[in-house]
Amino acid sequence: MISHIVLMKPRADLSVADRQSLIDAFERAMREIPTVRNVRVGKRITHGAGYEPSAPDAADYVAVIDFDDLAGLQVYLQHHAHAELGARFGQSLSAAMVYDFEVGGVELFQSGRS
Repeated sequence: MISHIVLMKPRADLSVADRQSLIDAFERAMREIPTVRNVRVGKRITHGAGYEPSAPDAADYVAVIDFDDLAGLQVYLQHHAHAELGARFGQSLSAAMVYDFEVGGVELFQSGRS
């Protein structure tokens, strides 16, 4: 499985209407792109853990989008609904980090693949 992980921080001056446009574009892409297998979104929490003070203030939200394989991710990235989402993404965020991971069990660590 491939997980497309997006860490994001909305612009401080993002209007309610622009925030809703980003959410609408995200929902449309998740609904229309057939290779999306699972979607999770979350809001960052802080709870006094020792690692929090050293973590950069770079993300308030996360989206994790799962695909069966790399080909599915590539279909997603080339889909017209993703193009619209990308445009909204660029207009709406002050910071973002995007990573793709092959995910599975502990065997991925044991295999030594990079």
